[in-house]
Amino acid sequence: MITEHALTKSCRRGQPLRVLIVGAGGNGSAVLLGLPYLHQAMKVWGHAGGLHVILVDGDPVSETNCVRQPFAAADVGLNKAVVLINRVNLFWGLRWQAHPEHFHKDSLRNNSAGPHLVIGCVDTRAARQAILSVVTRANDSTLYWLDLGNNASSGQYVLGQPLNAANRRNAVRLRTVAELYPEIADAEAGEDPLPTCSAAEALERQEPFINQVLATSALAMLARLFRYGSLTHHGAFYNASTGRMSVLGVDPGLWKKIQKRTRKHSLAR
Repeated sequence: MITEHALTKSCRRGQPLRVLIVGAGGNGSAVLLGLPYLHQAMKVWGHAGGLHVILVDGDPVSETNCVRQPFAAADVGLNKAVVLINRVNLFWGLRWQAHPEHFHKDSLRNNSAGPHLVIGCVDTRAARQAILSVVTRANDSTLYWLDLGNNASSGQYVLGQPLNAANRRNAVRLRTVAELYPEIADAEAGEDPLPTCSAAEALERQEPFINQVLATSALAMLARLFRYGSLTHHGAFYNASTGRMSVLGVDPGLWKKIQKRTRKHSLAR
């Protein structure tokens, strides 16, 4: 039965909401470019300070990135996170931060003020495993983990509350993408083929606008959560070939079915 998730009280304080985006590729760049609108809206809704965003990515811009990501030829060779954060800060007058490095399991150990929300926009199981290992540490205080992922013509976004110092085990805690679909963060399962260096092949492997659809839908979900303080869904699955969006309800019964089905599929492999 679908129930309602109430916004964690720690997010209702007057301080800025700290957001960490891991990955500045197709999904990460689309999310980042949409977050200033959420920042502005939250300030209007009374969330003093709005958002403070940190973008983490160690990769440089390649020529192929310029085909379906918001980079220009002049950006080639520069760090993705630095390029995007500088652009956003200059346009919006913000002081968001770029960390030009790859995210790893010790990335937040020396950060006294950890993120309230981690947004994972990565395309490998190993990268998701790194995020999972950080946000589920016993002493970690991450409140939410939003994961976005996609393939050629479909994708998903899932908002969860990782088990850690901030989120205790209970029946209505939002399950994370790794709890519902463990294989997505199983580095031992192997990786999908890496992105191609050919622009034409890149468009064959991933249709345009998948990233924008997922990012906009995920941000719309966050906007409702921060404005109204509750959600009845915490994710969705989008299929570009059919145009259908299927939501993932806040439904403990459904979570159990998904986990049971996932375990059965894993045992059958």
